[in-house]
Amino acid sequence: MKRLVRNFAISALSLAVVTGCAATNNTSSTTAKITAPSIQVPLAQPPKAQQKLTLNQIMANPDWMGVLAKGAYWADDNQSIYFARQAHQAPVTDFYNLSISGDDEAKKIALNQLHLADQKQGQLSTDGTKKAYLYQGNVFVKTLASGDIKQITKLNTPINEIKYLSNGDIAYWMKNSIFRIHQDSGLVEQIADIKMANAPKGVVEPSGYIAKQQHRLINFVSMQHDNAKAKQDYKKSVAEQDPSFASKTWYLGDNEAVADMSLSADGRYVFVALVDKNYSWRSDKDIMPNYLAQDGYIDAVPARARVAEDNYPGQRFVLLDLVNHDKKEITIEGLDGYDEDVFAQVKAENAAAKGETYNSKKQPRKLRLLQDWTWSQSAMQWHGADDSLLVMVEGVDNKDRWIAQVNLDKGTLTTKHRLHDTAWVNYTFNQFGWLGQSKDFYYLSEESGYSQLYLQQEGGKVTQLTQGKYVVDDVTPTKDGKYIYYRANVDHPGSYNVYRVNTQTGKNEKLTDWLGTLDYQLSPDETKLLLSASSLLKPAELFVQPIGGSMKQLTHYTSKAFSSYPWQAPQVVAVPSTHGAEAIHARVYLPQGYDPKSAEKYPAVVFNHGAGYLQNAHYGFSVYFREFMFHNLLTQQGYVVLDMDYRGSKGYGRDWRTAIYRNMGHPEVEDLKDGVAWMAKNAHVDAKRVGTYGGSYGGFLTFMALFTEPELFQAGAALRPVTDWAHYNAPYTANILNTPDIDPIAYERSSPIEHAQGLEKPLLIMSGVLDDNVFFQDSVRMVQRLIELEKPMFETAIYPVEPHGFKQPSSWLDEYRRIYNLFEQELK
Repeated sequence: MKRLVRNFAISALSLAVVTGCAATNNTSSTTAKITAPSIQVPLAQPPKAQQKLTLNQIMANPDWMGVLAKGAYWADDNQSIYFARQAHQAPVTDFYNLSISGDDEAKKIALNQLHLADQKQGQLSTDGTKKAYLYQGNVFVKTLASGDIKQITKLNTPINEIKYLSNGDIAYWMKNSIFRIHQDSGLVEQIADIKMANAPKGVVEPSGYIAKQQHRLINFVSMQHDNAKAKQDYKKSVAEQDPSFASKTWYLGDNEAVADMSLSADGRYVFVALVDKNYSWRSDKDIMPNYLAQDGYIDAVPARARVAEDNYPGQRFVLLDLVNHDKKEITIEGLDGYDEDVFAQVKAENAAAKGETYNSKKQPRKLRLLQDWTWSQSAMQWHGADDSLLVMVEGVDNKDRWIAQVNLDKGTLTTKHRLHDTAWVNYTFNQFGWLGQSKDFYYLSEESGYSQLYLQQEGGKVTQLTQGKYVVDDVTPTKDGKYIYYRANVDHPGSYNVYRVNTQTGKNEKLTDWLGTLDYQLSPDETKLLLSASSLLKPAELFVQPIGGSMKQLTHYTSKAFSSYPWQAPQVVAVPSTHGAEAIHARVYLPQGYDPKSAEKYPAVVFNHGAGYLQNAHYGFSVYFREFMFHNLLTQQGYVVLDMDYRGSKGYGRDWRTAIYRNMGHPEVEDLKDGVAWMAKNAHVDAKRVGTYGGSYGGFLTFMALFTEPELFQAGAALRPVTDWAHYNAPYTANILNTPDIDPIAYERSSPIEHAQGLEKPLLIMSGVLDDNVFFQDSVRMVQRLIELEKPMFETAIYPVEPHGFKQPSSWLDEYRRIYNLFEQELK
């Protein structure tokens, strides 16, 4: 349930047909704001479709819409790009190369040439002349000036990671062993052999009376002991003095496993994070049954642990000095608040509910390296010129995120920045790193209420480089540290552009001018942007834009059948809140022939997006492309459709995100209630003929709306829905509701199964049996609960071969045919 403008004003009446805007050369940081239609402005009438949509077409194999480019990245020559295309459910992916000149068609890369393609995750040498990369688990090196490529390893056991060292050597690691390829000789040296075992005891001296007597009286026994000891000492001396021997083995104990590790720029130090070897994200008590296994029997598929049983033990940090063969345990006392009782208030409330008293006390908290869900950057950042190390650590309790410097001599941490949140620290917006070759570092933080970009100088002075009520993400510093590029929704929460800030002057520049959503990559020579951009009616295509220039479209993979159809673009509106919140951004679709003065009011459907923390009321093409088409079909049948970014959604800052802390399903339903009232007032909707539906988190909200506000909707469809948060996963749920053992109040308040007695209107429950995200068991438990409550107004549909995200077009068709029939029956 995770894993989803500007420079000119757009009038309310034009919003229904806006599909995107070409870029301009304007790089000014002062831009006009896009304003959503106010409730006083009449909504624009939708265009009339030339033909009626059908569910069979909408839910068909999506390849008819076009097989789009994905995973695009720059070639090293800055003159072409690489990307992949994969047809729906195709077993293999095709890779392409395309010149940015736009003069040639994309060229499909042959299988025997894939290893020569420039690799997106390659590592540049310190002098910038070479690039090392992994392909199929082996090391390749490319000389950038000539383009020559040399394969360095040819192994069956894949290499996990590579790194250019400061002297030009290449380091790589396989599992827990680190190797160094010497550039001058080609020698492969194992510089670290880490074994998760106890060190061998070696020859043991006799102890106790009987053993000592044996050695004293029996010459053969004492001779064996002395020879073994001499042999042991000899091997030790040879290993220490013979230069042909590899480095000593590190024995880190047999109780833990390596969670992550990172090598310093000069290859001397290794920072290692260790975790209890017995911990597993899988449940040891449960399985997910596959009733249609290929052998005809039931296949017991392993299942993830639930938040109620998942107890992550935290990590322990050690530093290995490969030169002196010295190990230091990293102490955590240098982290501000490392021993705070961050759950004191929550525990006191839960104790009081049971008539008990909670006494707060300090104790060290469980920590781990932070793993952001949206970026692949390491939480361990070594400086490129020396052995300075920054680490990003988070509390397992989700309340703190620290950026700390590691003292390599003492094995201590020094807090450079602490981000504390009484709700939870966001699992996005955590990029950080050194700025060029300086000792300054940048980082993202939500401390102002919105994700903004900060710079901390070597002396500790902090400068906020961006500020405002908008979200900054996707940070890219230039090699010299002069600029930092970033993406932000400055002009409107639902539209994103690329900006850059001068780290010396603090001047921000807007580089793209796009109405929609986009992702970017800075070219290797830092003169151009590769963009993947979409708008309301246009799926994402690839564009290139020189810095200071205009966008040029590179790909045209959206099918003619899709692009030529007169789709109705949703209008992006701001719904006033009556519950003390900011305005609720939403998409609204109006019915064909919409007449606000007609005698009969319209029925309506409210769609609830999934993931909770996801943004869908934006100006880009929705990830819910099937739902977008379904909503167009509903408008042809006379419905108004509303799609709201309720509280908890992404893109609106920290307070909007954390409004659901310990209270999931209640603020969001208040927002849905405001949405229905808004439609009744502004879209000529009959408030007594409104239904709702959604999947995953959207299914959860459908439950909560029907159970806690039974008069709000006349029918609802819950797809792959969460019914009890204690059964969902720990990484997501523990952020918002803490854990069931600490905060049962939050779980009982927020879980639909606790409110099922409120059901009074028709409900459709639909789940995939092979859903390894929201278990099918969620729906099974809810069905039994409703049966025992003697609720007659629900039906259930199951999909035996489907995971969380359905795959088969026939399943999509069956699912949405049932949703459509429910609304036709109950709302008309």
